[in-house]
Amino acid sequence: MKIPSDGPVVVGVGDPVTDAAAVRLAAREAASRGRVLQVVHAFAGPGDAGWGPARRVASHVVDEAVSIAQRSTPGVDARGQLVDGPPARVLLRLSRGAVLVVVGGPLVEVVARAWCPVAVTRTPRTPSGPVLAAVDGSPCSVLVLRFAAEAADRRGGPVHVVHVAAPEREEDGERVLDEVLARAPWATAVRRLLLTGPPDATLVRASGKAGMIVLGPRGATATRRLGTTAGEVLHRAACPAVFVHGASPPAGFVKPGDGVPVLLPLTHT
Repeated sequence: MKIPSDGPVVVGVGDPVTDAAAVRLAAREAASRGRVLQVVHAFAGPGDAGWGPARRVASHVVDEAVSIAQRSTPGVDARGQLVDGPPARVLLRLSRGAVLVVVGGPLVEVVARAWCPVAVTRTPRTPSGPVLAAVDGSPCSVLVLRFAAEAADRRGGPVHVVHVAAPEREEDGERVLDEVLARAPWATAVRRLLLTGPPDATLVRASGKAGMIVLGPRGATATRRLGTTAGEVLHRAACPAVFVHGASPPAGFVKPGDGVPVLLPLTHT
């Protein structure tokens, strides 16, 4: 995955109340990176008779979300936009030029198919604790660890590189950690942590004591758009979860097209 270094942090909002946690997280991420925060509402208007009122409602949604971002993170450069199209399609296209996409709900298509990392959060407060890099030896494990290390550095906290193994396969688990860390010689200030048990339930449980968990959307054998473990973390994590893509998609996997949606300026008329 090649992520533009100068791209914005994009947050998708449907309801400024239910998506407030995502907006606050996105604002912090944008400010800590020195990036613009692009607050996006996907607008699929009704027929001609209701177009004007619907646009005013949509504009209010974006305005409120921008206000939440500015109140939570003073100084953040937050810019609101309406974009024509369904939410998943809009966010997938915008992910081509973003450093991070943040959503407040489990938009599986976005998590599985985005061109940049995707953060999902529903927690009302920013949890404390280390950043967990959940690695499995797949091609994206080093990218997962790099994202986690950079996130921990911005937060001023620790990063734990975690692998979950079956109780009878602990030696294999240690080998996975060895191999991942050997491919990331820059990761010197990390704590390695081998956990045992079912990967999905074990990582969900570990998320209860973490500030963020970072993982890939698919396992070492990429046969599905979203792996079982990633799906459980997506729906049940107790902290923000970030899904970082590797370079090897499943067979037959197709990314969204190159088309970029038209950005419509906010109007209040």
